[in-house]
Amino acid sequence: METRAGDPGAFTRFDLTRVPSPAFVVDAAKVRANLAVLRAIGDASGARVLAALKAFSMWSLGPTIAEYLDGVCASGLYEAKLGREEYGGEVATYCAGYKEADLPEIAALSDHLIFNSPGQIARFRPLLDRLRAEGESFDIGLRINPLHSEGEVAKYDPAAPCSRLGFPVTQILPEHLEGVDGIHMHTLCEQDFPPLERTWAAVQPLIRPHVRSLKWINFGGGHHVTRADYQTDDLIAFLKRVRAETDCDVMIEPGEAVALDAGILVGEILDLFDNGMAIGITDISATCHMPDVIEAPYRPAMLGEEASGPITRLGGPSCLAGDVIGDYRLPGDARVGQRFAFLDQAHYSMVKTNSFNGVPLPSIWLWDSDSDGLKEIRRFGYEDFKSRLS
Repeated sequence: METRAGDPGAFTRFDLTRVPSPAFVVDAAKVRANLAVLRAIGDASGARVLAALKAFSMWSLGPTIAEYLDGVCASGLYEAKLGREEYGGEVATYCAGYKEADLPEIAALSDHLIFNSPGQIARFRPLLDRLRAEGESFDIGLRINPLHSEGEVAKYDPAAPCSRLGFPVTQILPEHLEGVDGIHMHTLCEQDFPPLERTWAAVQPLIRPHVRSLKWINFGGGHHVTRADYQTDDLIAFLKRVRAETDCDVMIEPGEAVALDAGILVGEILDLFDNGMAIGITDISATCHMPDVIEAPYRPAMLGEEASGPITRLGGPSCLAGDVIGDYRLPGDARVGQRFAFLDQAHYSMVKTNSFNGVPLPSIWLWDSDSDGLKEIRRFGYEDFKSRLS
């Protein structure tokens, strides 16, 4: 999987020895710049823009995000609670499968409660009616599956054959949308505008008979709108057109776009040896700190990587044989104790870290490239590891 991010930006002048290793460093100034782009899109199009917490949940920046965006989208109880506690604006919650015991609290936290199938809505309808009668106020949404694939990798394509995500749009009947306020669709992953336009072209004829009964349409996430070459004007025109044609409010849920190119993961070489090529053991683990490197898979860009020179294969300290990050030409000759950093690690890295093998979690730091201020947000230790076990 190719990533189209990896712009070092202000990190070219960040001294990697200013933080312990390993450490995530997030540039608050770059986050603000991304948010300004998203706010401009919302203002120009009339669409509501929600930050996807599944991608970037650094809640110490919640007040900053609240200054720019309309709220957040959550994937269940914990994210909904975090969104309500630490971020301003509305909370839209979607989960592929809700537990009945969680729904009262989720409904109390959410402005939009989005279900994965009409059957789930029907099953919980008595509970939802009771909650509303008791004073809770929330919209009900249905996630649809457009059955139109734009994804490069099947595991990241919600519209892949036999997908569990969303109700097939070809099966929607009028009774499925009785009492439903909006529809949600999400099929993109790090993509430009044209895939969204093609998806809507495939879906629009199928939902046209139902759209007049709806209040809103949510186009989900995966929009790489803060990348410099994204077709922003086309997106704005599209969102305005959909609003006009459907008379519905429109939402998008960027996650990665909020923190695109806004964070690095700093590491250090612990050991070097030769086994057919140079092997570097680092204190960064792909499986523990950047699992998408293995799951996607993809090769993260390195800050200051050389265009030519000797290649070193970097991997983590865990016992997993496949804990390999990739092959790199490090700045200068690779050496024990050398610091390095991987780019674009603020999103989908911090939210996925784990402590397999007892590998320590990276600390989290907030840097402001405008002021050069640096602040430690969180440091993890043995108790964090132990408290997750029994």
